[in-house]
Amino acid sequence: MRNCSQGIRFIGRPSMEPEKTVPTTAKLKIAGTWTGVLEAQLESWTLPMLREEVARRSGCSCDCINLICGGKILKDDGGSDSLLQIGLRNNSKVLSSAASPDRGKNLKEEEAAQADRSSKLARIRAAADALAQRHAHGTLPVEDFNLELENQSGQKVNFGSENDQRAVMVGLMLHENGKSLIKKQMFKDALDVLAMAEEAFSLCDYKITDMIDNVPILQLDTVWCYFLLRDISCLTMAGVRLAKARDGFERSHGRDNARFRILQAGRPAELALYLRLELLEGVVAYYSGNLGESHRALIAAKSKFDQLQVPDEALSLLMSMGYKQREAKRALRMSGQDIQSAVDFLVEEGVKKARRLQENIQRKKDIMEQKGYGMTPKNKPVNIQRLNELASMGFERYLAAEALRDNDNDTEKALDLLTDPEKNCALQQRIDSKKRNRQQRQAAAAHSTEGDTSDMGNISQPLDENNVVDRTMGSEQSVSGLVPVSDATEGSSLSASAEEERDEEMEDELAKELTGDAYADYDLEVSKEGEAIAEYLALLESASAMK
Repeated sequence: MRNCSQGIRFIGRPSMEPEKTVPTTAKLKIAGTWTGVLEAQLESWTLPMLREEVARRSGCSCDCINLICGGKILKDDGGSDSLLQIGLRNNSKVLSSAASPDRGKNLKEEEAAQADRSSKLARIRAAADALAQRHAHGTLPVEDFNLELENQSGQKVNFGSENDQRAVMVGLMLHENGKSLIKKQMFKDALDVLAMAEEAFSLCDYKITDMIDNVPILQLDTVWCYFLLRDISCLTMAGVRLAKARDGFERSHGRDNARFRILQAGRPAELALYLRLELLEGVVAYYSGNLGESHRALIAAKSKFDQLQVPDEALSLLMSMGYKQREAKRALRMSGQDIQSAVDFLVEEGVKKARRLQENIQRKKDIMEQKGYGMTPKNKPVNIQRLNELASMGFERYLAAEALRDNDNDTEKALDLLTDPEKNCALQQRIDSKKRNRQQRQAAAAHSTEGDTSDMGNISQPLDENNVVDRTMGSEQSVSGLVPVSDATEGSSLSASAEEERDEEMEDELAKELTGDAYADYDLEVSKEGEAIAEYLALLESASAMK
């Protein structure tokens, strides 16, 4: 049986021993850091070998090269799989991009920087929460400004609940801080802050956030950060965010921007915003291997880029009318280069600015008056609007304010108190008693300082009507904004929150970033976008030439 077994093994097919297969050579189409056709043996080549060859031809280090195929980043994962096993085939298209050569190095420095970054992020979030807490629920500001939500027309906006009001305030402040970090080219920090802003907006009723375009603009700014970092690892998330941004713009701006155009008097103010959106959609489509969609989006973006180029003649004409270059350039962009429409825009903005200035001055006066009346039992300031209503009925202002303060701004109860002769008299006596006590304290304080000839200086600062900071963004139905109103009063009654520990440095930093520019999100400097459009159209042309 043993011999027979050996016979079955060899007799009849002595020439059928397995032959060694010769690896076939495949052609890979490479684009990016190096463009050309690379011949490789798919069965024997591994991903590190491919990366090394692309790096050699690109003149880069292997650690700097990222490879993408079919919209996925090719990762080594420590394995020894061949190119064929990881999915590459003959004529596969591979995109290469350069990453930072220092990646993965200096771990201790990176950890220390991350700790500092985390600490600052915590401070930013805490400061935004503290500011919103003080300004959203009506307590008097303890700083020299007051934050209010306004629409683009300059009208004050009040949402349904304090929680919603506070969530939107926090989201807007963090979003502004994130945009400031982008301008400083601190893109990683900006991404962290924008993520916190997104979380804050998510705490607000979706019916409110669906009406405003701040949330889709936030999504767009986040993907713009990805692009500026050249972080292709966020490719999938970038596509999801851009889809959310487009859906959000359609809800807030209306289909084909119809609602937005009505609110903007027919002006194409949104062009730069959609230019950036279509550019990023084109970039994502390119890295996903959808070259046709990429070309369509980039051509649409280029069309908008061309529309936003301001003619020198039109700019010179507006500047000759006395307008500054920046505002003249903005007006032309916002009005589709139509000179008459640009002039109308500038006149309207001048009227709005003057009106907001007067409103802010009046608001400062209201705040000073509020501080003089003290706080209600629920730690709220006296409602000036309700006080004005009672004063219009003929009641003395100081009496009406005290009645509202005692009754937590309940107008009906305050009116009952004021119209009852006995209660009114008791209220008047109490006010007179408080006045006498205050005068006695002031006299005692003055007496205690007699004989002191040292000059302590004047620590109080007069109100400066020109020092009014205003920030509005968006339109009544689409966007909202924060307005810090300057108020430099001292020596007034403050809320209990003044005694709490505050991070004044960070709070001031957040407040100063509220610039009062209603069109900052729409009037973008699009030079980087123009360069990117040219770059990726060239890459598409190279990819088409290899077919």
